[in-house]
Amino acid sequence: MTRTRKLRRGIYLLPTLFTIGNLFCGFSAILQASRGSYQIAAVLVFVAAVMDVLDGRIARMTGTTSDFGVQFDSLADVVSFGVAPACLTHAWALNQLGRVGWMVAFLYVVCASMRLARFNIQASSADKRFFVGLASPPAAVALAGVMYLFPELPDSRAVAVGAAILVATIALLLISHFRYYSFKDLDLQSRLSHYWVLPFAALIVIILTEPGLMLIPATLYVLSGPVIFLWMLLRRRSGSSSETLDEPAR
Repeated sequence: MTRTRKLRRGIYLLPTLFTIGNLFCGFSAILQASRGSYQIAAVLVFVAAVMDVLDGRIARMTGTTSDFGVQFDSLADVVSFGVAPACLTHAWALNQLGRVGWMVAFLYVVCASMRLARFNIQASSADKRFFVGLASPPAAVALAGVMYLFPELPDSRAVAVGAAILVATIALLLISHFRYYSFKDLDLQSRLSHYWVLPFAALIVIILTEPGLMLIPATLYVLSGPVIFLWMLLRRRSGSSSETLDEPAR
């Protein structure tokens, strides 16, 4: 009986350990950025994103989800995917713009926090297949990917303005109403779940060997929301146009 209780406690503790790992990576990324080690900071953001995926998946697979875990995960995400990307981009490029750069970085923190708060409120009622607005982990990974590939920017105000536009655009996508696929309807407990081991293993290999390649899937995911919106808009317009053409003359 005692062993069973210890085992259950260990299972409940497992998702929390991954959340702590997520928080540790976000905090460490901020410290590395303050030292000018932008590539190391970017890799830490990548690892934090993997930790964030694992804690939720493990909690759902083991049936150990709890209100505490949900809130703790959101607080960790605010640090790793809200404060950390803002601090990284400010130290990397936005500091060249003075107060404007500071405001853009703070805008990102506000939007990431609002995105996570809205997710917590809508979690029980929203369609779990989609996120409303860009999720904060891929947004942070996209910014970290750019930073990893271009750790040393030229001392140019034009480049800093371009970086500010990029940060502000992603920040606004966080609080947008674009729909993003959540991948939460994937059943990892089915017979075909082992097929997902390969892409996940490939993701880990990419982070360890060529972290800069993380920018590719992150960018595609960031763009998927506006692309899906435009596609649905064109379908609606084409549908309404065909209905108009099919109406009989009066």
